[in-house]
Order: sequence, then C-alpha cells, then structure tokens
Amino acid sequence: MTETNESSEILTENVQEDIIDKIEDGDISAEDQTAQELATDDQKGKKKKRSKKSKNNLDLDQYIKKASIYVEILKKIPYVLLGDKIKARRENYENLQKQLNQARIPISHEMYISNAIFYSIVAGIAGALIGLFLTYTVVVLVGLPDQLTNVTFSPRMAWLLSFKELFVGVFITAIFIVGMGGIVYALFMLFPGFQASERKAKIDMQLPYAVTFMYALSKGGMNIIDVFRALARSEDTYGEVSKEIDSIVRDMDYFGHDLRTALSSASETTPSERFQDLMYNLLTVIDSGGNIPNYFRDKSEQYLIKAEVDQKGFLETLGLLAESYVTAFVAGPLFIIIMGVMMAVMGSGTTTMVYAIIYAVLPIGSIMFVVMISIITPTELGEPKLLPTTETLNHGIPDVPENLKQIYDDEGELLDETEDKVRNRGYFEGFIKSKKSLALKGIALNPLKPMLKEPLTTLAITIPLALLVVLIPMLMNMNMIRNPVFFVDFIDDKIVLALFIIILPLSIFHEIKTRRKRKLENSFPDFMKKLASTNETGMTLRDSIRLMAKSDTDTLSKEIRKIWHDIFWGLEINDSLIRFANRLRTQVVTRSLSLITKANESSGDIGEVLMVAARDAASEQGMKRERSMSMMIYIVIIYISFFVFVGVIFVISTTFLTEMAEAGQQMAASGSQTGGFLGSFDLEAYTRLFKHASIIQGMSSGLMAGAMGEGNVMSGLKHSVIMVAIGYAIFTLFV
Repeated sequence: MTETNESSEILTENVQEDIIDKIEDGDISAEDQTAQELATDDQKGKKKKRSKKSKNNLDLDQYIKKASIYVEILKKIPYVLLGDKIKARRENYENLQKQLNQARIPISHEMYISNAIFYSIVAGIAGALIGLFLTYTVVVLVGLPDQLTNVTFSPRMAWLLSFKELFVGVFITAIFIVGMGGIVYALFMLFPGFQASERKAKIDMQLPYAVTFMYALSKGGMNIIDVFRALARSEDTYGEVSKEIDSIVRDMDYFGHDLRTALSSASETTPSERFQDLMYNLLTVIDSGGNIPNYFRDKSEQYLIKAEVDQKGFLETLGLLAESYVTAFVAGPLFIIIMGVMMAVMGSGTTTMVYAIIYAVLPIGSIMFVVMISIITPTELGEPKLLPTTETLNHGIPDVPENLKQIYDDEGELLDETEDKVRNRGYFEGFIKSKKSLALKGIALNPLKPMLKEPLTTLAITIPLALLVVLIPMLMNMNMIRNPVFFVDFIDDKIVLALFIIILPLSIFHEIKTRRKRKLENSFPDFMKKLASTNETGMTLRDSIRLMAKSDTDTLSKEIRKIWHDIFWGLEINDSLIRFANRLRTQVVTRSLSLITKANESSGDIGEVLMVAARDAASEQGMKRERSMSMMIYIVIIYISFFVFVGVIFVISTTFLTEMAEAGQQMAASGSQTGGFLGSFDLEAYTRLFKHASIIQGMSSGLMAGAMGEGNVMSGLKHSVIMVAIGYAIFTLFV
C-alpha cells in the first residue's frame, strides 16, 4: 500500500513538472492551466465519490446478509418450540404431508405447522393491537351508540352496565385476534392443497405432449432412463411433467434407487391421477418386457382424446356461465333498473337501489364472473422461455471487458492504467457507442416495435396522457365546477375520453400481436407436415428446409427463409430451428421444435417424429378453433343482450321520462299542487344515470366476451371499446 502511494505521488509530481515545463515553453496558457487544474480536481472528486459509493454498497450488502440470517433464525423458532408436540401427533397430519409432497414444497409437516402456528400468533397479536386501537376510538373518541348506552338489565344484573365499555373492548379485540389469527392459520393449511391442485392441472395439460416426447426419443433407439434424463432437462418446455420426471432421475442418481423403485415413488407422490396411471402401466410394461415406444404412442393418443373430452365439458360449462351472466347481470339488472326508476318517478320509492345496481352490482358481478372463468379455464402457460443453443449469437449492446475496465484504489487513484489498455478500452467504447446509435436508429425507424412486442408498454404513455386530459380541464375550470351536479356533467366526457385513450391503443396492439401469433400457429402444422412428407421421399432435413425456403405460400415463409439463411451461413440445423422457435415464442412451436431437435440428436431418422409433431400441433390448433367457434354464439348473445339493454333504457329516456318531465313542467306552470313529485322531477339526472349504466354495462360485457371467447381478458378490450362507444354515442348524440 505504501509503495502504491509513493508511486502515485511520484506520478503526480511528474505530471506537475510536465505542466510547468509546458507553461514555461508557452504550450499551455494560464487559463488552460487553471482549467486543467479544475478538471483534475473534479476527476479526483468523482473518484472519491465512486469509492465512497462502493463502500456504501458494501455496507448495505453486509446489512442485508445480517438481516437474512436473523430471518432464518426466526423461521426456526416455531419448530424449536412446537416441533416435538407436532411429531407426537404425526398420524393427524398424514394428508398434509402428502399435499406438501405433491405441491413440491420442500419442508416437513412439523416445520410447516410450526410456522403456521407461530405466524398465526403473530397475526393474533397484530389483531389485538388493532382491536385495542378501535376500542379506544369507539369508546373514547366517538362514543358508544345509543343502542348500547340506553340498554337496561334486571336489577340483579344491573352491575354489568358499569363495565359495558370493557365488554365492548374485549369483544372487539377478541374478534380481531381470532379473525386475523384464524385467517392466517387457515391460509397456511389450504395453501398446499391449492398448490397441489394447480400442479395437477398443469401436469394433465402438458402430459400428452410429454408422452409424445418420450415416444419420439424411445422410437429413435434411446433407452428409457436417457429418455427420462432428456425430459427432465426440458423443464422450460414441459414444465411440471419435467419436474415429476426429474424426481425419478434424482431418486436413481442421488439415492441409489433402481428404476422400478423410483417409478413407484413418483406414482405415490404425484398429484395427477393420469401421471400415476402412466407410471404404473409403464412398470407393468417393463416387468413384462413389452414394447415401450408402442406403449408411449398409445398413451399419447389416449391422453389427446381425453384432452378433447375435457375441452367439451369445459365448453359446456362456459356456455352455462354465459347464459347465467346474461340472465343475472344483463336482463335482471335491466328489469330492476326499470322498476326502480318507475317507482322513484311515481313518488313511491328512491333511486338508492338503482344507484346500487348500476355502480356496484354490474361491475362487481361482472368481475366475479370473469374471475370464475379464469379459475376454471385450463391454465395458460404463457410465453415460453428461450431455448438454449450450442452457439450464442448476441447482437445486443456489449459491455467493456473486465480486464479493460478502470480500477481504483481506496483513495480513488487509477491502478494498472497503460497506454494499450486505454487504447483498447477506447475501441470498445467506440464500438458500444456505434451499437447504441444503431439501436436508436432502429427505434426511430420502428418506434412501435416495443408496443407490438409487449402491448402493456402502451400504458406508460397512455396513462399519463389520460391523466392530463382529465386534470388540465379541471384545473382550468376550478371555479366553475364547485357545484357537484355541474362537476359530474363536466367530468363525464373527460373520463370517457381518458378511458378510450388508455384501452384503445392497448387493445389495438394486443390484437395485432394476437392475430400474428394465431396466423403463425395455424400455419405451423402444415410446415411440419411438409417437412415430414419431404423427409419420407428420402430428403434430409437440411434439404427439406432449403426446398421450402424457395416458396412463399403463407405467413411462415419469411421465417422459413431465416432458418435456411442460418443454416447457409454455417449454423447447425438444431440451432437454426431453436432460433426459429425463440423468434416466434409460442408454446406449440417451442414444444414441437424441441421434440424434433432432441430426436435429431439421438437419431437421424426423424420422419415419424415429424409426423407426430405435426399431429400434436394440428390437434392443439383444432381444439383452439373448436373453442373459438363454440363460443362465438355466446359472444353474439352478449352483444345482443347489450343492445337490448341500451335500447330499452334509451326508449325509456326518450319517451316515458321525457313525458314525465313535460308533465311536471306543465303542472309547475299552471301552479297545480297535486303532482309535487313530478314538479321536482330531474330529467338530466336520470339521463346521466342511464348513460353511466350503458357505459358500465358495455365495459363489463366486453371483458366477459373476451374471457369466454378467447380465454383472455385483454382480448375483450376490443369488445369493450365497441360497446362503450355505442352506449356513449347514443346518450350523447340522440338523448
């Protein structure tokens, strides 16, 4: 350290001498000298700040490590206090331990229950504090209600009235203690079963394709254990099924179990009856010396048939929910709204019920239906992860290599700074600057690309813009909108405009992305069939791709040419196909090409594998088309019911309510005292109420249509835009 400081001092003295010599020779003026000194001081200050910042980051990391250690200790306290008592009642928690294993929660039931009890007690203590605070607020600050202060007892029990504040406090505190503690404990106990059922649904959905994967590899000559290893490494593609298979491989590799024992163990711990049946029957085939590839082929076809049967039952359930929604939240509210308005106009009721239906029942009920559909809908796997390739082609913006980065000592002085290092670092920084410039040019040429890739990014622009549309007119007209009635009239149009600003771009970009994805997926089975047919004629996979790259018949043609360009420029076929899958990022493409590349690695004969991949892709697309066609009728029904809803309240607004308003005006003009309820009739208030009802109903019905027809709430935004625009236009232009 001393040597380093001495070297730094010598270097500083040399620099100063050079500067003095240049000043004396006239090469540097006094102003340049001053500027250089200031620049040197500024650089030293920056170095010190950088060194201080690094030290602060180090201290923060140490604090985080210490906090994590304390958290781990707190987690073990419940087990130390209660673990032995729970172990003594092991038989009462066998089902919980099974659910923990099925949910793949790596914890014993003793530790889990100990944590549940401990955190329930913590929640109970928090509930006690909240209860005491509410008791103080109710008893001391607000005061007890009259129903309690005026309560009486018999003379024998009259002494209890002196402690009524205490009883109220104990009651409120006990409610919060039991409520919060019980809720936390119940959530702990329910979570493993819920997680296991989630895994079961995912396993059942992915199992047909995983069995096809095992069939293709075993057909190519790979033994069953290697097939399991390949499937266990494909977790990004086959998800929970790969995790189940990975437990079999783990039992053999780390615990020394044979294949039969590992299969039996996996059958007992899996949450899926179908996977359990697959493993039990596989044991029978192995014991009897049967044909394993044929077994996987038969099972694959059987599970695909089951998936189609399950979808038919699911579609029937969706149809029932659609009919229930139309009845309960379109026709029903319409009838209640009409009756409520009639009673209020005739003076025999209030509009409270109408307000509750429009502003609470309609949106909350629709959200409940959408959530219900999301729960029963087969879990969507979303966008698949990127598949790894043997060669990484990174076209992003690089970073300066570690050996060329600047290194500072504790005093902020540069270490090991040579001319070669500075020159090479300058080359890299120039290259990075050029890459950033190209990236900016790409954004300038195609500014909508981020939004097409991820439609939710539009919210970063539309939400601030919508807020400006609402807030700026309010601030400019603050003196004019102090009256609540005028404020509602003023803000109505601004809120609707802000709503359109937010959801219209989001729905447009979402539809563009969805339609492109749908077109590519619809063309993919044909691509697989063409590959299989050309392979049957004796052509290699490389030649088949080259032949197909020459045609321009569908939306996949451009992507096929990219595959051939990768191959032509020296990439392996498997890497070219994986890059193709990573560009499309859809489940069916990723799964099929992962299957083909694995089969191509194990065996060059992939003709049957291509046919199997084409069959699976066509089967999945067929089920999607069946759902879309089956749900189309219910989407039409929702549109018709919305038009009926808006039409009825439009007719009421332009006929009945208008007549009532005119009658009230005539009575008020004639000085009649017989129809006071008509004299106070406010037509604009009811018209505004009906306009809000049409907008809320349009938004809710659109989201419901998207959840039913395409299994995605965002796909319902286009329906919401149409319905809200129709309802708003009718009551703005014609009423």
